[in-house]
Amino acid sequence: MTEVERRGLVLLGCGKMGSAMLTGWLAGGLPATSVFVLDPHPSDWLHAQGVHLNAGLPDDPAVVLVAVKPQMMGDALPSLQALGNGSTVFVSVAAGITIAGFEGTLGAQTPIVRAMPNTPAAIGRGITAIVGNSYVSPAQLDMADGLLNAVGQVVRLADEGLMDAVTAVSGSGPAYVFHLIETLAAAGVAQGLPADLALALAKATVGGAGQLAEDADENPAQLRINVTSPNGTTQAALAVLMDEETGFPALLKRAVKAAADRSKELANG
Repeated sequence: MTEVERRGLVLLGCGKMGSAMLTGWLAGGLPATSVFVLDPHPSDWLHAQGVHLNAGLPDDPAVVLVAVKPQMMGDALPSLQALGNGSTVFVSVAAGITIAGFEGTLGAQTPIVRAMPNTPAAIGRGITAIVGNSYVSPAQLDMADGLLNAVGQVVRLADEGLMDAVTAVSGSGPAYVFHLIETLAAAGVAQGLPADLALALAKATVGGAGQLAEDADENPAQLRINVTSPNGTTQAALAVLMDEETGFPALLKRAVKAAADRSKELANG
């Protein structure tokens, strides 16, 4: 029996991200009876999962996973203060709330792991960056890693200061890709394609290229070279997209910096 099965897991909030994680845990064999969910507006789906729902909590759970929206944290987290400064590790997937912010509510000696997942976690294709404070043991960090693996890949950070950049690249990144799909489809329409066909082509192209980039041994630069014939159509387009002043390099640097700067502002209140 694992530590989570023996001591229990508390899930604070079961919206889209919480539901995705719970689905992954149950599919991976975690008994529903080991999970205690606190959610003020539980869905019919959640009622059907067999977990302990808005009921008594274990005295010393292995982990509390905090999945409420940041603006709801002030109301939800104080109810779990009694579990602070103990052997329960708190894992937060709430954007913009620092480890110090949790320590201020739960106690300075509370084991806390801050995590930044992204929305593809909803289909098990997310990537989550994690970092723990000095009270998180290697075993607890492994436990958090294993739980978050239920919704995709996990990477570990050596420094919480990197979390703003992670947020700007992978946390906000899916929106950049969705906008690329929008604009690629619109450009196809401008060249005479029917709107539904242009969108189908754009979605499949971006999705397929992303999968190829993950699966291939070559790096993305080499994959780009592979599809670019000298003096061909792709080269003509890349001459525009790769322009150092007006193309992707400058545009994405500005966009990611803007997101990282805003992440820092939110974290500082």
